[in-house]
Amino acid sequence: MSHSHIEVGPQRYRERFGRYYEDFQVGDVYEHRPGRTITETDNTWFTLLTMNTHPMHFDEEYAKASEFGRTIVCSPFTLALLVGMSVTDVSQKAIANLGWRDIKLTHPVFAGDTLYAESKVLEKRESQKRPGAGIVTVSTIGRNQKGDVVCTFERTILVAKRGHSVEDKIGY
Repeated sequence: MSHSHIEVGPQRYRERFGRYYEDFQVGDVYEHRPGRTITETDNTWFTLLTMNTHPMHFDEEYAKASEFGRTIVCSPFTLALLVGMSVTDVSQKAIANLGWRDIKLTHPVFAGDTLYAESKVLEKRESQKRPGAGIVTVSTIGRNQKGDVVCTFERTILVAKRGHSVEDKIGY
């Protein structure tokens, strides 16, 4: 279960998020909610923060002459947003991200689009180097409000086992 509460005192509870390694089952699919509507400001800020100078992301007049007819969302923002949406279900108890692969951007994303994501557990195995952790690989799909697939990728994460997360160590 990705979301639970623990009792920290009489009639007092603390919310907890994330899955331990033991909670992942190959084949399970997690629908990440809520969705997120992308604004023009999101796109502009991300473009500026990452120093992406391609005018398709911030010059409306330039973009009008493109096949899209308007600015498009900077694709690394799309990826970052989908990863972020998956954290509570997939990597809240991660020790480290080990890598992303097979990233595909399959449909343009525009300001005003609302994205939704889901992740499927592809594989899991015990870590050979860290007895308190396991390695989990998921495939994530991002869709817009119309159901168009906008991005897919696989991510591999080193995930803490029960009793071995930072939260467990500090009583968080």
